[in-house]
Amino acid sequence: MTNFVLVAGARLGAWAWDEVAAELRSAGHDVHPLTLSGLAEKQGVPAGQQTHVQDIVDEVEHLDLRDVVLVGHSYSGIPVGQAAERIGDRLRRVVFVDSNVPVDGESFLSGWPSEQVRKEIEENDGFWPRATAGYYADQGLTDEQTARIVAGSTPHPGATLTEPAVLAGDLGDLPATYIKCLLDGDEPMPAAAGLLKSERWELVEMDTGHWPMFSQPRELARVLRESAAGS
Repeated sequence: MTNFVLVAGARLGAWAWDEVAAELRSAGHDVHPLTLSGLAEKQGVPAGQQTHVQDIVDEVEHLDLRDVVLVGHSYSGIPVGQAAERIGDRLRRVVFVDSNVPVDGESFLSGWPSEQVRKEIEENDGFWPRATAGYYADQGLTDEQTARIVAGSTPHPGATLTEPAVLAGDLGDLPATYIKCLLDGDEPMPAAAGLLKSERWELVEMDTGHWPMFSQPRELARVLRESAAGS
């Protein structure tokens, strides 16, 4: 039995994994969707990037989880990747779902045009504001799925996006799966592409958009199960 710890991307909470979690539990796994500090039901809790890393480490250690598959979507690949190296032999595999990966000394906003995001954070009291429905267009989502994401989203603590990652080792040494969602571009970001050269990393492609937990939850759950089984 595998322990899946599921962490959604920016603006989202544990609720985003409801359908995926149900699929994994029906297959006999333990599932622990996690809301990071400052988001969803944890709004108001101060958070920087290392707060989010510690959120994940604490979840694993306080529950004394073993045989852990850490799953990070989008932004959350940054704290999940850092947490993966900190939980040691509790880790079975780390899965990055169409996500950024941490690079020591660089932030989530490093390496791509981020002036607009930084401006939005500055103009919204240190938070990246919620997105409107148009932000989610052309990503394989139904109108109902898009409305659900918009309604459930909360402003995202800006410091978590601008503070640098802290890594002690080489992520390429960890067993990992990178899921690329093809409606969001054909190729992983350069940092992830470099790590995929490692023999311990595998690439899986999904023919859907950037939010597969909504657009293809059953298929995503299948990929997660197979990734865990192949560890």
